Amino acid sequence: MHRRFIAPGALAAASLMLAIPASAASYPPGAPGIGDPYYPAYGNGGYDVSHYDLRLKYRPATDELSGTATILAKTTQDLSSFDLDFLLDVGEVRVNGARAAFTTSGRHELVITPRTPLAKGTAITVVVRYSGVPSSKSAYGFTTWHRTPDGAVAADEPEAAWWWFPSNDHPLDKATYDVSVAVPNGTQALSNGTLRSRSSQLGWTRYNWRENKPQATYLTTLAIGRFDITTGTSEDGVPVVNAYSKNLGDNDGAARASVERTGELVDWLSGYFGPYPFSSAGGYVPDTTTGYALETQTRVYYSPKQFANGSNASVVVHELAHQWYGDSVSLKGWKDIWINEGFARYAQWLWSEHEGEGTAQELADYVYASHPADDAFWTVEPGDPGPDHQFDIAVYDRGALAIQALRNAVGDDAFFAVLKGWPREHAYGNASVADFEAYAEKVSGRSLSSLFDTWLFRPSKPAAPAGTALAKSAVVQPKSWKRIAATNDVH
Repeated sequence: MHRRFIAPGALAAASLMLAIPASAASYPPGAPGIGDPYYPAYGNGGYDVSHYDLRLKYRPATDELSGTATILAKTTQDLSSFDLDFLLDVGEVRVNGARAAFTTSGRHELVITPRTPLAKGTAITVVVRYSGVPSSKSAYGFTTWHRTPDGAVAADEPEAAWWWFPSNDHPLDKATYDVSVAVPNGTQALSNGTLRSRSSQLGWTRYNWRENKPQATYLTTLAIGRFDITTGTSEDGVPVVNAYSKNLGDNDGAARASVERTGELVDWLSGYFGPYPFSSAGGYVPDTTTGYALETQTRVYYSPKQFANGSNASVVVHELAHQWYGDSVSLKGWKDIWINEGFARYAQWLWSEHEGEGTAQELADYVYASHPADDAFWTVEPGDPGPDHQFDIAVYDRGALAIQALRNAVGDDAFFAVLKGWPREHAYGNASVADFEAYAEKVSGRSLSSLFDTWLFRPSKPAAPAGTALAKSAVVQPKSWKRIAATNDVH
């Protein structure tokens, strides 16, 4: 008997070759974009993320961030490599426990090549170890990482994640989150969802936050600084966590007088949109110089400038309305932004009705009369405004006009059934303007294609329906208008 000795490494390699299908050598790379025409390089193809686990450490004095991201996903195609959107410096990547090769490409692509190709339907665990100074990084000539005198804030739209965690950065790939952040004692770290635990050791305090409902990457927030944190519960039982920088100065009172109404306003909005979809609500006001607010899921970001002229519950209504329209039901593509912004603006109109400061119809009349037919306002199509006009005022105000037109066309009973049923129909998922039109037609029993085309997809001022208040040549400015207009820089 003649025995041949096989070295262990060769045996392992032979076994590996047997385990890989012959066709694996021809597996394609994942696309460096999810396919959104507004932002072709945003997001990535070939996999779907279910959970992000982020374990971070941050030094406010130097803006140094280090961490480990563990990403759970499943491949949606055969893959030889795949991308994550990220800007910081990567030290190591592992895929299913094995070291993976990695490089960078384009403006914000981290390209990962696993040791063995991945077949479609493979569950993968991706571990990325990284570090860096977020404020030193930019893409497309800008940064969305905001340093503050006592820390930093990550809150922006349509991109914010690249500066602090690797991700599939597009709303179409939502996931749950665990965010654990260690900061120097005396500093707080805020994120989405609920605070699960907090512990201190050797001069550092670690905060562990969890969001247990699917969340888009741009809605994932991180705020580090010195805050006064308030907690409570709404009348309907929703836990509320709010936070205010200790350096707000003269804006502090107005900020609290607005944001501390979160519980009341969540309950009020539930009457129109259905039960609040998340485990907690709240907002935070850091010491930033930005001028906008953002509907970061469960924990809304507000700039101090929102309250420079006094309290404004209307901006809180706007951002909380997004928890249903934008957060729980997220857009399929960025062209569907009307579903987010038109309905958040319309919620402000409903609040105006509630406060007796102008009905939604009176506000619609005022917007319509305020813009003559040759105003560029009417050239923006809210149903597909283009990336350069995604946050144009017409998406908000003309978008809300379209919603009032829908209300007038179908009547209040059907309209409010649509308003409440939509967040339930697509809870925790994604939907498009076309999906909303189809749903409104189903609930109302009416054909609405002409209405949606007129108000959302034509670059001209719609004719005022005969006999409606819109036909008036002169209208009075509703009492609520200035407070609503003060929120025009929300994004």
